[in-house]
This record gives sequence, C-alpha cells and structure tokens, in this order.
Amino acid sequence: MTVQSEIRPRYERRRRRIGGLLIGSVLTSNVVAFGYWGFRLNLTPSAALGIWRIEAIERPVRKGDRVFVCPPLSGALQEGLMRGYLRRGLCAGGVAPLIKTVSATSGQFVSITGLVRIDGEVLPHSRLMEFDGEGRPLSPHVGGLIPPGAVYLHSDFPGSFDSRYFGPVATTHILGLAQEVWTREP
Repeated sequence: MTVQSEIRPRYERRRRRIGGLLIGSVLTSNVVAFGYWGFRLNLTPSAALGIWRIEAIERPVRKGDRVFVCPPLSGALQEGLMRGYLRRGLCAGGVAPLIKTVSATSGQFVSITGLVRIDGEVLPHSRLMEFDGEGRPLSPHVGGLIPPGAVYLHSDFPGSFDSRYFGPVATTHILGLAQEVWTREP
C-alpha cells in the first residue's frame, strides 16, 4: 500500500465532512431567515400542510380570523406538550406556534358537552373526543364566558388540540394572522 493510497481516503472523508457541514450551515441559515421573515412550515393536520406566513394584525382580532398563537403553557397545555399533541418550537415553554381559527371572542358564552355551543349555536366540527390516539382519556375545558382580552380557538380537524381542551387564550398570545403561502389539504 502506498502513502498516496492511504492519504486519499482520509482526504475524501474530510472533504465529505466539510461539504456536509457547509450544506448544514446553509440549510440552517435559510431556516433561520425563513422564520425571521414570518414564514412557518405546518406539518400538522389541524390546518393545511405547507408554508404559512404570519401577518401582523393592525385591528382587533375577530371571529373567523385564522391566527398563529403561542399558547401559554398552563395545566392542559403542559399535559398536551408531554403527550406530544404540541410540537417543539420557539414559543415560551419550547412549543411551536399553533394555527387556529377564532371561533368566539370576549363576552360570548361557550358551552361544552359532546359538542361545543357558542351563544347556544353548535360550532361545526366540534365533537369532543373522549380518548386520544393512544387511548388516553381527554378532559374537555369546562366552558363559560370568554373573559375580556381572550378568544376561543378551534380547528375543524376532529383530532385537533384546541380550546375544546385547553380553554380560551389571551389575545396577547396571538402572533398574527395566518396566511397560506403554499399549502395543500391533509
């Protein structure tokens, strides 16, 4: 075996390692820039899969708005994180922002039984699940009057972890409107 035949494999391994590091660095910087400009990748069925953008809200949040929210890690949300309902991300508590639709605002009354009713009207696609996909029991929120400065969040996806289980969320946790950029339905 010659010296050159021993050096060449080491050189190739080093070149591949450096190339991998460079590619990793470029991808990481692109992901950081992507997030800096307000873009997010949604991989959950609670909203269309794909690329979304956070758009600043320059008015009060209203019913029907689809929003990005950093949920406060209160009791039900901490349990949701431990059970894997929430993804890891950059919000407080290490959770990723959620995409949800505002279904009720402060002053509205939410009744939760087998379905959700807002001011007496059934919220479409709001049937509660008794168990999660692993057979663990789910506890619904008790419902009640939405307090000032809070909203009730919902997703049409039957298995969505939303206000049916964790209750209203303060509007201060809303990052902005959720705008589809390039998506497809799950």
